[in-house]
Amino acid sequence: MSRNLASRIGLMALPLMALPACGSLDRLANIGKAPALSAIENPVAQPGYRPVSMPMPAPKPISYQANSLWRPGSRAFFKDQRAQVVGDLLTVRVRITDKANIDNSTQRSRQNGENLGAKGFFGYENALDRYLPDGAKTTGLVDLTSDANSKGAGSVKRSEQVVTDVAAVVTQVLPNGNLVIEGKQEVRVNFEVRELIVAGVVRPEDIEAGNQIDSTKIAQARIAYGGRGQITDVQQPRYGQQVLDVLLPF
Repeated sequence: MSRNLASRIGLMALPLMALPACGSLDRLANIGKAPALSAIENPVAQPGYRPVSMPMPAPKPISYQANSLWRPGSRAFFKDQRAQVVGDLLTVRVRITDKANIDNSTQRSRQNGENLGAKGFFGYENALDRYLPDGAKTTGLVDLTSDANSKGAGSVKRSEQVVTDVAAVVTQVLPNGNLVIEGKQEVRVNFEVRELIVAGVVRPEDIEAGNQIDSTKIAQARIAYGGRGQITDVQQPRYGQQVLDVLLPF
């Protein structure tokens, strides 16, 4: 390889080598430092936030009674301490216990045979010999056989369990009274940050007296549990390997 060709290849490879280097600048700047926690932000102001729109029942008129301590529609005579308006907090008990065990087996076999000849072709079988190559016989003009065999097996075994509590904020009150909640929790242990995100729609009736609710009672639940830091970074393949896994067809 000539020196000019090697120089050209080196110049073409520089941009590719710089791609992972650009993403590693922050890591180089944070060597010896613990991962920084995210600032507390308004969930409604986050990019991609969209108000929830769901089918609502017909609105019911509200009537007021003069000289009465009871307000129609109230859930209790005294003030309710449970979350009910935008900005209120409630505790979500995340209880995820998922187990799946699936075992499938499939087997299929097929065998076909076809044999076609001209042993007695109205007396013209001898006349066909002049048109056939030397050594060919009319008694075995066509002989087809096929054999197919297919066998497949699959197995899935999964066991997941997440048990924790997280406080969520009411971000929206739907016309039917249901509450849209969203909560995020970050815990840093040494050089690893664990994140827990909970979002969804809950009914005020499902909120317990202690202002708590189980994750199983959250509609359209979005629960994410993960982390970032040195351990998570080691478990991920390098950028170049991820690019090759996407581009290579084999």
